[in-house]
Amino acid sequence: MNYVNGYRVLVSVLLAFGLFACKPATTEKGKAEGTILADVNGTAITTKDFKDEVDRLPPYLKPMVQSPEGKKELLDSMVVREIILEQAKKDGVDKSEEVADRLEDLRKRLIVETYLKKKVEQEAQVSDAELKKFYDENKEKFKTGAQVKASHILVKSEKEAQDILVQLKGGASFEELAKKHSTDSTASKGGDLGWFSKGAMVPEFDKAVFGMKEGALSGIVKTQFGFHIIKVTGIRTAGIRDFDEVKEQIKSTLLPSKQQEIFQKMKEDLKKNAKVSIKEDVLTSLDLTADNAGGVAPVQNK
Repeated sequence: MNYVNGYRVLVSVLLAFGLFACKPATTEKGKAEGTILADVNGTAITTKDFKDEVDRLPPYLKPMVQSPEGKKELLDSMVVREIILEQAKKDGVDKSEEVADRLEDLRKRLIVETYLKKKVEQEAQVSDAELKKFYDENKEKFKTGAQVKASHILVKSEKEAQDILVQLKGGASFEELAKKHSTDSTASKGGDLGWFSKGAMVPEFDKAVFGMKEGALSGIVKTQFGFHIIKVTGIRTAGIRDFDEVKEQIKSTLLPSKQQEIFQKMKEDLKKNAKVSIKEDVLTSLDLTADNAGGVAPVQNK
């Protein structure tokens, strides 16, 4: 339930050394947008910079920076990267030919990527009729056991859990208390765990949640992760899910192949309207070994 610990070093290294393609994360003093989080030798890292950095993370890494520990690791990585950037500038690395070449290559790649993304997203649409047809032909794929949708607040001590439970019974917002107190990565979503089947959670959590009614609030549930307060927000009986329930799931399944189809057609159309000459003999003789990188295979004397 807390994903940060297992990947802390990974996130730190990736961000510190700029392995994610992103714009500079800092703003000069006096021009800062948002509240200043850190000052690195006169350069401000603001709340806006931080949020932008999170937005640029791959989806599978975003949950890792939702906890207090994850936020600290991300900010530390941004600070280290800024220090390295400053030192690199002092050493003249930013003016080097190598950096200039790579920036030009990155610029070209970004232009192509942006163009393709825009064109493909515009043209790759899956109609409701296609979605319904897929559903009707594959209903068995959407058969599930009983499912529950729940939210939880996870804290480290039983006393804190008891204090929160008193507030909830007094009418306080579950979502707001989850955002404020929960140590889990779901805190930013008000504790929402989404839909899950029996056996998806640890036994103590599973036993508690599948014995509750929709809208019910649990007592304090202790697991290996800490102390939970759970709220059931939805219940599905076993059976085939309705079309409306799985519509977006089907769309996410069909869309990639549709996008690939559009991309292939676009590629062929562009090639038809361009004058392209391929030197097959040069390509065939191209030697990519380390000793002759970028050259062609030597011609032997006959």
